[in-house]
Amino acid sequence: MSETNPAAASEVAAPHRYTAAMAVDIEARWQDFWDAEGTYAAPNPKGDLAGDPAIVARPKKFIMDMFPYPSGAGLHVGHPLGYIATDVFARFQRMTGHNVLHTLGFDAFGLPAEQYAVQTGTHPRVSTESNIQNMKSQLRRLGLGHDRRRSFATIDPEYYKWTQWIFLQIFNSWYDTEADRARPIAELIAQFETGERAVPGADGTTRAWQELSGAERADVLGEYRLAYASDAPVNWCPGLGTVLANEEVTADGRSERGNFPVFKAKLRQWNMRITSYADRLLDDLTELDWPEAIKLQQRNWIGRSEGARVDFPVDGENITVFTTRPDTLFGATYMVLAPEHPLVDKFTPAAWPQSTHDVWTGGHATPTEAVAAYRAQAGAKSDVERQAEAKDKTGVFTGAFATNPVNGERLPVFIADYVLMGYGTGAIMAVPAGDQRDFDFARAFELPITCIVEPTDGRGTDTSTWENAFGSYDAKIINSSNDEVSLDGLPVAEAKARITEWLARKGIGQGTVNFRLRDWLFSRQRYWGEPFPIVYDEDGTARALPESMLPLELPEVEDYSPRTFDPDDANTSPETPLSRNADWVNVTLDLGDGPKKYRRETNTMPNWAGSCWYELRYLDPHNSEQLVDPEIERYWMGPREGQPHGGVDLYVGGAEHAVLHLLYARFWSKVLFDLGHISSAEPFHKLYNQGMIQAFVYRDSRGIAVPAAEVEERDGEYYYAGEKVSRLLGKMGKSLKNAVTPDEICAEYGADTLRLYEMAMGPLDVSRPWDTRAVVGQFRLLQRLWRNIVDEATGEITVTGAEPDEETLRALHKAIDGVRHDLDGLRFNTAIAKVTELNNHLTKSRGSLPRAIAEPLVLLVAPLAPHIAEELWRLLGHTESVVHQDFPVADPAYVVDESVTCVVQIRGKVKARLEVSPSISDEELEKVALADEKVVAALEGAGIRKVIVRAPKLVNIVPA
Repeated sequence: MSETNPAAASEVAAPHRYTAAMAVDIEARWQDFWDAEGTYAAPNPKGDLAGDPAIVARPKKFIMDMFPYPSGAGLHVGHPLGYIATDVFARFQRMTGHNVLHTLGFDAFGLPAEQYAVQTGTHPRVSTESNIQNMKSQLRRLGLGHDRRRSFATIDPEYYKWTQWIFLQIFNSWYDTEADRARPIAELIAQFETGERAVPGADGTTRAWQELSGAERADVLGEYRLAYASDAPVNWCPGLGTVLANEEVTADGRSERGNFPVFKAKLRQWNMRITSYADRLLDDLTELDWPEAIKLQQRNWIGRSEGARVDFPVDGENITVFTTRPDTLFGATYMVLAPEHPLVDKFTPAAWPQSTHDVWTGGHATPTEAVAAYRAQAGAKSDVERQAEAKDKTGVFTGAFATNPVNGERLPVFIADYVLMGYGTGAIMAVPAGDQRDFDFARAFELPITCIVEPTDGRGTDTSTWENAFGSYDAKIINSSNDEVSLDGLPVAEAKARITEWLARKGIGQGTVNFRLRDWLFSRQRYWGEPFPIVYDEDGTARALPESMLPLELPEVEDYSPRTFDPDDANTSPETPLSRNADWVNVTLDLGDGPKKYRRETNTMPNWAGSCWYELRYLDPHNSEQLVDPEIERYWMGPREGQPHGGVDLYVGGAEHAVLHLLYARFWSKVLFDLGHISSAEPFHKLYNQGMIQAFVYRDSRGIAVPAAEVEERDGEYYYAGEKVSRLLGKMGKSLKNAVTPDEICAEYGADTLRLYEMAMGPLDVSRPWDTRAVVGQFRLLQRLWRNIVDEATGEITVTGAEPDEETLRALHKAIDGVRHDLDGLRFNTAIAKVTELNNHLTKSRGSLPRAIAEPLVLLVAPLAPHIAEELWRLLGHTESVVHQDFPVADPAYVVDESVTCVVQIRGKVKARLEVSPSISDEELEKVALADEKVVAALEGAGIRKVIVRAPKLVNIVPA
């Protein structure tokens, strides 16, 4: 046999060698054991998940991964990177005396399942639940220590009951700017009823609350509610048949999913008034332990800027603009409104004024025609396209003139696509001398350009000679005065303060803060999402369902597809799947005032809704009476030292969620905090972004991806089926034909090897290329670990009761000290390197390991490779799981080296090396160095001008 199959002969000679088959067997047995024993169950201080009070009394750690979406394609080896990392960290925290909550649910509503249902006729719940089971099986095989009692999916009615409940809390709340927090809408109604707060009328007057009809009261409250419906410009995607939030539109104006064109349309949609929280969302970032890059993205998205709001009168109306440079008001020579601005229709005259230039009209006979034509043109562009720095500026005169409040000059009012309704007020005062886009527009439309900032580049103040705009915060203001105020000669900061004070005193403006952040569009024209717990009465007034009617479950429908359209046809509007189910839409309900007919809301919530609060459900997953028990929430997420806003202790996920998910979840947490439902004002205290596992993509001459596993390398070039192909490092995925499943690696090497390889590839926050050939290195590490403790011929342990030698003790305790610090700092690759170094040292000793070395070695490995650690721990005679054993603690006496090498230099050249104590002082080291024979000889009797000492490793002597 040995002649024909040496490997098989070796297996016979060593029947207890650690092989892939043995690894798979060990791993399956221990996974079953963990499930049966509830090894990873984290006890709550009370409730149905209450457990051992001694464990509850320990410091707690709440560790989370970002919600996975259960794809039908299953996992490839890139997906578990973060899951393995959090598992290693959670295991380490358990072993260092913490009560650890670590679990995983599934974010299962959304477009992919619905699209699959449309294509196959399979109900999205069926396909989604099948995908969840497949993903659970794959994740279990990795040995992830999740508390499975706490897992759920967002599609579970008992879960989305509370998603709907939270929506109603937001709907029934308003933001009190004086108290700087959300309050129940009932308190606002009470203020209106008593007259404590005036009821605003449509014409600027006030009215008595008691005089208003039910519909009128609803309209008033809609201006305050944190969740409200409005007719507003939205991102309409005909190709998907739904509207999209700004964040779901790519930089080139297309849908993030499907890459369809996105157009502006006006529809009635649900919105969340996230803008009320803009300042708090900004300010509270300071206390969060997040990557600075993520904080910066959130700050930029919120986009806080200070300036002034200024009113420009026009035909009995006021155009309000926000400007960060009110000091340039005297330089405003025209105004521009977004084509969608509601005032355009009010003051567009029937005929062109006599002073109209031909270039202003766009060749149209009347202002009405010009505005209508330009609106149609602008509506076909995305926001990104409209703001692009195009060479040719487009726009059209509305036929109206506004009055500049600082000098009384008449300013023609244009509409142009580079001004967006969703930013600022949808209107700008154009100061072409100081803004390049305004400058280009003014040149194109033959508009005046007034210099109001003294140029410092020698160009002079004659703007007719300028080739571009000039703006500076360092220059002085000129040409900016009237009978009441003068800014001439002032620096910018002082000029801004003076003109803002004057505007406020005159009642035509005020200093204010503006934000880039817009309210969150919360409606989707889909089937597979949470139904809104809202019905409409015969007057069209929205009514909230009572809590007793929750959850409002999705009805069964035959057609899951929203109506989609020609992707390029902007003149379309949504038709939702739920709207075709008349028996569900039209209902008779008793909402406290007798049975009445109502119409249900037929939009559904966006896929972000379920992931806005899932961390709270992990805490108290079976509570049917409350969102979460307050005591349980305070225990796991409440504020504490170093975490003033509370939140999850560690949240790991991709940086691609910097704005969408993280901003939305923070908003929901703050509303729930304001209303007293939770003690944590922030959901995630510490955020860590893991990198990506990449893979080589091979493409043929047509640019089509070919199976990576079938590509051959020859002399540095790559071939598939005999044809030369290109190679480029990129994402891993089924469509790129380079995906490697964890199942493949687990079958070939075992899950512990996969875990070690993914953690050893490099720093967790850095992307790294996958190399299947390199996986075997970690498998060999586990084989050497096994061989150090187990006799491969008999299966018996080989450890002894002998005392370890000092060299081995030093190697052990240095490894313990290093691994402990590395695991705590999420530096798993360096922790594995230290374990490898220790194991190699023990292997080279060629003797049986003392138990005093073998047991801490197994404990060091346990967080990283838990299955083999459990098996070795049991073989070493222990009956309890390794999961809850104490992590080894280094003895400082063995961590510090007995001596270190000190280099002695003379004129920058090494002349001697000294073995000295690590604790030697600078003074002692100088004496030892100067007395050394080699140093004395090298100095050749020369005097010493200077000695530089860096104890214990360097002495630099400068001769006289």
